Amino acid sequence: MSDSDGTSHTVLPAAFLDAHHHYVDSSLPCATFLASLAGDSLKYTPEQYRADVRDNLAKAGVEFLGSVHIEAMPDDGAEEVKWIEGMRSEGRDERIRSIVGSVDLAGEGAADDIAKLKAASDRICGVRWMLDCVGKFDGGKSATHPATMRHDGVDYLRGSDGGYDGSAVKAFEDGFALLAEAGLSFDLQCAPVQLKAAAELFGRHPGVPIAIDHLGKPRKVLGDSNDREKPDEEELRVWRDGMAAMAALPHTYAKISMLGYIIPGWHEDAKKEDVVKGLVLEVVEMFGPERCMVASNWWANAAMSDSDGAFESGPGAAQLLSILSCWFEEKYSKKDQEKLFVGTAKKFYKID
Repeated sequence: MSDSDGTSHTVLPAAFLDAHHHYVDSSLPCATFLASLAGDSLKYTPEQYRADVRDNLAKAGVEFLGSVHIEAMPDDGAEEVKWIEGMRSEGRDERIRSIVGSVDLAGEGAADDIAKLKAASDRICGVRWMLDCVGKFDGGKSATHPATMRHDGVDYLRGSDGGYDGSAVKAFEDGFALLAEAGLSFDLQCAPVQLKAAAELFGRHPGVPIAIDHLGKPRKVLGDSNDREKPDEEELRVWRDGMAAMAALPHTYAKISMLGYIIPGWHEDAKKEDVVKGLVLEVVEMFGPERCMVASNWWANAAMSDSDGAFESGPGAAQLLSILSCWFEEKYSKKDQEKLFVGTAKKFYKID
């Protein structure tokens, strides 16, 4: 297989379990927040995912073993899960193996919302509530996410209203503690500057397994113009210290996904690819293959899945797995590579 820059990546895993993707429909009654961001015509369907990921991998000879659906900012997490289960029962995607739903863990109704989520599907295995906040959302100038407009200026991990005192917001920690009783995991999406505070919180709750989304989200390490010769070492130091704190907790795991958030266009430039490769392998070394999993983050197209649209293209599903396979085979056995592409996701998301 030849990549878009002419570089040849010919190694592929035998099988793949996708640990992170999304379906969206902003016209749904439970998607008014999403519609406020993107209009009411945003859709990504199981049929599109089949063409973009499943069929793409099948053509490359990779066995697709299923996927984990991750929440996509619904107003009501249980209603989103019912929608996903409805599409599954209609035969539109029978390969969804587990579901991570949405609950505002700082909300007064967190306990009831968790119960409703579990009642909506026996595939519910965890919760995500996006936490990446370095102040009020400012149109994406900082490492924040528009989802945090729902609690704009409140950092659940470090304090609130810009006066960060370094301690988790009590209401959030109280809600987070409920996950252990419910037997659910937590998908962590946060900015690198929040990782150490997250580790302190999670260290107090060892009964809640944690999956760190998107490699901990180091962002544009070659600068806003993406043209620096060398990475921003201070940015990487903050990220590296936070990931090391997380890796020291045995119940934390890391997802290898959305690599274009680190360096947009990495897949079309050998020098940029080499930087991303080093960071990916660094994370696998920190956590071990038994606590790392590859995911597509697929939800719209290659560009959005890889970099949130920061670059006009992204690697296709087979291309991404081929690149990662080439990196991994330099250091890891076939058994460890199977963990990265299949085994760790199976274990973490309780897939038989």
